[in-house]
Amino acid sequence: MDNLEILKKYVVNQNLIKHCLAVKVIMEELAEYFGEDKERWGTAGLLHDIDYEKTKDDPSQHSLVGAQMLEELGFDKDICQAVRVHNEAHEIKPETSMEKALYVSDPLSGLIVAATLVLPSKKIADLTVDNVLNRFGEKSFARGANREIIRKCEELLNLSLTDFIAIGLRAMQKISAELGL
Repeated sequence: MDNLEILKKYVVNQNLIKHCLAVKVIMEELAEYFGEDKERWGTAGLLHDIDYEKTKDDPSQHSLVGAQMLEELGFDKDICQAVRVHNEAHEIKPETSMEKALYVSDPLSGLIVAATLVLPSKKIADLTVDNVLNRFGEKSFARGANREIIRKCEELLNLSLTDFIAIGLRAMQKISAELGL
């Protein structure tokens, strides 16, 4: 069973699957940028919300349950720990490059999707880094996309906000059809 099949075994919501695919490609693009293992980083991105539907009524357990599920499925500890750390509610400091990347990529994907959906064309191909930066500054826009966490790309990854958004946008544009954007 491949990783997407594993995800689909536990996640049925199509928008959540698309979100996981978006985070996967952002993680892969970041891995390539930093010279890291694309497959491992992509796996962490794809499976980071594997427990979301199980924990939706108890969000305090989100990512803790997911990490445990992945451990039981035999995934490597570093991937499980990245999944555990990505939920800021637990206040676990991301330590490794993979953990840091997943932590900031998760909310970025949501901001990019929201910025795409307000375009007249609703096509990610038409979205620019400047569009996303403009929306980033609007506090009332896409409130679920935590700006403080996205901005931590500067401290955690040593990437400017502009560069981080450019990497994330480029990655998501590559799978526009799968994302329905």
